[in-house]
Amino acid sequence: MTEARTDEEPADLTAAERRMWEAFRTGSVCDLSTRAADRDDPHAEHVWGPERSVRARVVARLLLHGPPPVPGRVASLKLRGVRISGRLELSGAAVAPYVELQSCRFDSEIQLSEARVGTLRMVNCAIPRLEASRLHTEGDLHLPRCRVARGIRLTDAQIGTDLLVSQAVVQRDNKGRAISADGLSVAQDLQGELLETYGEVSLRGAKVGVSMNLRGARLRNPSGRFALNAPQLTVERTLYLTSIALDYAAYGGSSTPPYGLGPTPTRGRRSQHFECRGGLRLDDGRFGDAIDFYGARFTLTDEQEISLRRIQTPEFRFVGERPERGRVVVSGAKVVKLVDTSTSWPGPGGLSIEGFVYENLAPRGHFPLSRRLEWVEAATPEYSPEPYERLAAVLRASGEDADARAVLLAKQRRRRDTLPPWPKAWGYLQDWTVVYGYRPGRAALWMAVLWAAGALLFAQLDPPALKEDEHPQWSAALYALDLLLPVIDLGQQGQWKLEGSWQWGAAGLVIMGWILATTVAAGASRLLRRG
Repeated sequence: MTEARTDEEPADLTAAERRMWEAFRTGSVCDLSTRAADRDDPHAEHVWGPERSVRARVVARLLLHGPPPVPGRVASLKLRGVRISGRLELSGAAVAPYVELQSCRFDSEIQLSEARVGTLRMVNCAIPRLEASRLHTEGDLHLPRCRVARGIRLTDAQIGTDLLVSQAVVQRDNKGRAISADGLSVAQDLQGELLETYGEVSLRGAKVGVSMNLRGARLRNPSGRFALNAPQLTVERTLYLTSIALDYAAYGGSSTPPYGLGPTPTRGRRSQHFECRGGLRLDDGRFGDAIDFYGARFTLTDEQEISLRRIQTPEFRFVGERPERGRVVVSGAKVVKLVDTSTSWPGPGGLSIEGFVYENLAPRGHFPLSRRLEWVEAATPEYSPEPYERLAAVLRASGEDADARAVLLAKQRRRRDTLPPWPKAWGYLQDWTVVYGYRPGRAALWMAVLWAAGALLFAQLDPPALKEDEHPQWSAALYALDLLLPVIDLGQQGQWKLEGSWQWGAAGLVIMGWILATTVAAGASRLLRRG
């Protein structure tokens, strides 16, 4: 269409189209609804006749070459309760007027590929398919409460302000995708509260300038690999995959739907979980404030994953329900604060945390150290020292030195199970006697016991001196202590002549003294060291 804008109405307009044409010039709403709820529902099976129908090509002509506005008014297309017959073809077009469609029904798909529009709002509309790859909007794109039968395509689209798909219901296309939005760029918020999808939601490489909100959404793709496939997703603030409070105010008569239907619920409030039936992938994502999984519920097959490999975020709130099947993978992720519960993580074989870096732990509810050690063990079917060392470092940095030593002790015991028989036996001996040096008090107690035993043993002996003219007075207690304490010379060892089993007893005390003194020194250094 290249003809210039004109005041003249086309001669073949129907009565409904003429009403739309006049409403466009004044910027008023062309309302063809009947005020009967059952007949005005665009998603019901009731037939809308010609009295409520306008042709898609007439709509396109209005948007591209419509008449000028009445003086003092702004031309815009506002429809309510209208059926648009035929295919609305606006690919590559530059649409200047404001567009707002409420409770309308489209007979065929909407083509907006590579189009440029200002603001486009479609509220509670029935749409066979929305094809809008590389769409560019200066303002909002709103699709709340719409039902789309064969998917939405927004690949490489650029949304100037907000993208709103709250309460929309989107079925899959012939490739199994409900929403294809790889490379999507949203300047402000992406709002998808209570969104329902029946196919893969693909957001690979997408960018959201503020927050991405999927509170209470239900993403279903049980037969595919992923319900939400969003590697390299960038969200400048927070990604919300959480429950939502349902006691919010319903939509009123305003033509502009509200941003955000309700907050994350508190205890006792009626709520709807975020549900994901199928895998979720956020690999290599960047999130400026947080990722929030409060109340999230995942239903996975054995082959599906919650994949969070190499994500980076200041705060990771993994406080949803424990997945019964599948795996949770946070390998290589880097977070500052880990907020979790003891009941949110899967058991053995269902968790991988290799290379997972976190700096602070902020558990919600009761999360004792024994459960945290079970968490590490569940994530390492084969022994790996790094998760234990990371947990110990975080506990030590927060001043929990006793817990940090307990973690390192658990690491040694786990390592011992992988050793051959003789080293394993030596490990058991170290554990039983000095607890691998992580409890130096026990080593000091053993030294005191050995000193007392040595003193009692040597009290029965009156050995001859090696030098008759140069020797101290014999003291069994000092002699035993001199044997046990390495480096320190009390003037007893080397002054007396021992033979037979007495020599072997003295040598045993010297060996045990070196082992225990080294253990005590190592334990004391751990108590004094930070980081």
